[in-house]
Amino acid sequence: MTFFIGSERFPRLSRNTYVYRKQEGCDMSQEREQVLVQQAQQGDSSALASLMHEHYSFVYKYLVKISMDPKAAEDLAQDTMVRCMEKIDRYDGSSSFSSWLITIATRLFIDKTRRKKREKNWMQQEESVRKLRWHYENQQESWTDLLEQLFRLPADQRIAILLKHYYGYTYDEIGSMLNIPSGTAKSRVSCGLSELRKEVGRHEG
Repeated sequence: MTFFIGSERFPRLSRNTYVYRKQEGCDMSQEREQVLVQQAQQGDSSALASLMHEHYSFVYKYLVKISMDPKAAEDLAQDTMVRCMEKIDRYDGSSSFSSWLITIATRLFIDKTRRKKREKNWMQQEESVRKLRWHYENQQESWTDLLEQLFRLPADQRIAILLKHYYGYTYDEIGSMLNIPSGTAKSRVSCGLSELRKEVGRHEG
């Protein structure tokens, strides 16, 4: 499925959790995952290691998109795995395991962002976008003008748009993941898309 802004296309992953995880580098069946989770919660360290190994790429690629910094994404992905290992007994199966990991990763990113003493200035943002463009091209992944404008949005709007229109989560799910009302999640998406349309319109005009 593809989401359009102006004439730009924003590729959307399949809403089926296990299909879009495979598209992002996690090739584990639902049945296998459930068995490993149960074993890990019972103290099986090899099962826990398998879960971490299979989901690392999925979590890392998500963090690259929201952080705009491959190195920071790598650090956060590792922190996410550590947090998962520490809290595996708290996973209750109410959401998919990958959604639970994304929730952890997002909150770690937000916490790290809040700890910064000041926001990035314009030159720092430009440098981040240049590095990210190089990273995508080096990994032979597609880079579009829409992605470039997306990465210029405030982090809260960028995260909400990615979760809604790339990963396909509902506003209720996004609200739960970010610990905000679903209405706030919807507002962030709406404001972000409005700004994206303005920027794309300027470039097309």
